Amino acid sequence: MHKHLSTLKALIAVSSYLLLATCQRVPSTLEQVLALKELRVVTRNSPTAYYLGAEGPEGPEYEMASAFAAELGVALYVYTVPTFAELRRQIASGRAHVAAAGLSTSNAWGRAVMFGPAYQQVRQHLIYTQGGHKPRSLDEINGQDLQVAAGSAQAEALQRMRVGKPERMGDLVWTERRSDALELLAELAEGQIDYTLADSTEFALGRNAHPNIRVAFDLVPGESLAWAFNARDRSLLGSAGKFFERIATDGTRAAIMARYYGQSERFQRVGARNFIRHVGTRLPRYRNWFEEAAAIIGEDWRLLAALGYQESHWDPRAVSYTGVRGLMMLTERTARQMEVEDRDDPYQSIMGGARYYANVRDKIPERIPEPDRTWLALAAYNVGYGHLEDARVLTQAAGRDPDSWQDIREHLPLLAQEQWYSKTRRGYARGWEPVRFVDNIRNYLDILEWLATDSTPPPLNASR
Repeated sequence: MHKHLSTLKALIAVSSYLLLATCQRVPSTLEQVLALKELRVVTRNSPTAYYLGAEGPEGPEYEMASAFAAELGVALYVYTVPTFAELRRQIASGRAHVAAAGLSTSNAWGRAVMFGPAYQQVRQHLIYTQGGHKPRSLDEINGQDLQVAAGSAQAEALQRMRVGKPERMGDLVWTERRSDALELLAELAEGQIDYTLADSTEFALGRNAHPNIRVAFDLVPGESLAWAFNARDRSLLGSAGKFFERIATDGTRAAIMARYYGQSERFQRVGARNFIRHVGTRLPRYRNWFEEAAAIIGEDWRLLAALGYQESHWDPRAVSYTGVRGLMMLTERTARQMEVEDRDDPYQSIMGGARYYANVRDKIPERIPEPDRTWLALAAYNVGYGHLEDARVLTQAAGRDPDSWQDIREHLPLLAQEQWYSKTRRGYARGWEPVRFVDNIRNYLDILEWLATDSTPPPLNASR
């Protein structure tokens, strides 16, 4: 907040200087951005816009805004507001240069706001569960439990259809809930409701957490998403137009969308037969290094080996579309922190990954008994210690044990639902990922302890 106020004061000072210097006109928004050397972007804390990941800010809108600021040669300052109405006020008042929050272009924003070029098309899907009835139209689900998020684009679409195309609605009845689409998709996957509506980006996110959900049909044609600008000045809009044209041409935009909305295979567990085969063919090349790293940090080498297998299947050439690479799949930032010069070198990768795990493990309170402390450390390794703490707070608020992995495991996925992450300190997280991450590693560790019995595991696994 203090930084925001100081930025506004700096903007006033720069504007006054430029106005006095020219004695002719108020500087354009683009001139203000370049003079301040800062692009101010307002957004929302949500999976489709901006959130804090394990190693810092993430989100599709954040990545595009970062690239745009870099193209302008200025720093990026991002802040969040809770509602779309507040987004509009921030743009209309000139406090923010850009609103980047997965916004559907609409006349409802009024004359004070104009939209830049569309960068993505979203469709409104009717969603059902695999194995259930796949309807072909709305009249086929009359009498079924259809629930949508109150105030959402899906609820508005149903209302418009009821007025404009009542013949398509029949006697359809639906329930509007004060929840978000991801929560409704979770309830659908668990059989608590029959159908729901979600846009294509929400469905893509929900599918990664709930593989059994499916699209029945599209409710309405595609809608365009774009950034919002102050309608009084088109200078920054022109630069944004060239930026979006470039990232569409060079593949940057497609890579960002794939990173967040593509179907993730990272957390799919490898079958026991394939894992045992890799234990025989791949692990012998790296076992000594896992043992060396484990001795340095005081850990069971098999735990580090299971962690490495989850990350790369013990492939030192592994590279993901998110930019992580190497046997332990380290990011550039983590590699720098752990003094890893070459992420593709398997020895350096194993040592760096072990040091990073030890750093995370040491943050877990020592009072927590094993093996829970280890499972919590692995979860924090994946999702970030701050988000793990948020899940522990939710667990305790529910009257469960915040030191128990089994209890926390049930509450981590809530970090992907707005009614829960909006109450936490750090906001949204892909809470289902650390659950699968830990489950997979435990599975691999069980097999390693069965196969590799020539060394005694430390006490942490004795009670498992």
